[in-house]
Amino acid sequence: MADWVTISSLATAGGTLVLAVATFASVRSANRSARVAERALLVGLRPVFTPTREEDPGEEVFFGDEHEFRVSGGMGAVAEADGNVYMAIPLRNVGSGLGVLHGWHVSLGGRVGGDARDHVDEFRQQQRDLYVAPGDTGYWQGAVRDEDDAFMEPARTAVRERERLTIDLLYGDHEGGQRTISRFILAPGEGSAWPARVLRHWSLEGFDPRPF
Repeated sequence: MADWVTISSLATAGGTLVLAVATFASVRSANRSARVAERALLVGLRPVFTPTREEDPGEEVFFGDEHEFRVSGGMGAVAEADGNVYMAIPLRNVGSGLGVLHGWHVSLGGRVGGDARDHVDEFRQQQRDLYVAPGDTGYWQGAVRDEDDAFMEPARTAVRERERLTIDLLYGDHEGGQRTISRFILAPGEGSAWPARVLRHWSLEGFDPRPF
């Protein structure tokens, strides 16, 4: 004779197990969908800076002490005047989000992309925010004026000895997230015009395709 109580209990347990499995699969699928949606949103906000192209329009770069550069076509600028060193790089935002420059770091020589990046605490903060719209062009500017400034020796040596400069730029999206460091190299050119190229991008938040 069938033990209907046992059968009923087993049936209930089986149903509960099936429901638990279905719930688990549903939750996993929902989490995966949420991650995909979040990733798509972040990609839509991410800026990515490179030097401008040859056909891009030029940019007038003005400093607070009335020094100025005109940069264009992937040509940066480096010059010493009145004991100060002025630098600028024309930028194109090839990402899909508005980019805001936060800071910069200068070192002498052409550091390769595989060299470790400097810590964010060592970066010099921009005196004002510089914005570059997605698909548009803009520029970065920096100046070293204090003899005791740690960046003075590498910047001045690069100008006087005609050596390469490595400029690491720290920037992010307009909400303050997705901070990125891009490494640029400025090579001595004619006069104050120094060709610029980008070597490497580091993502400081979230997914980094090259985290090492």
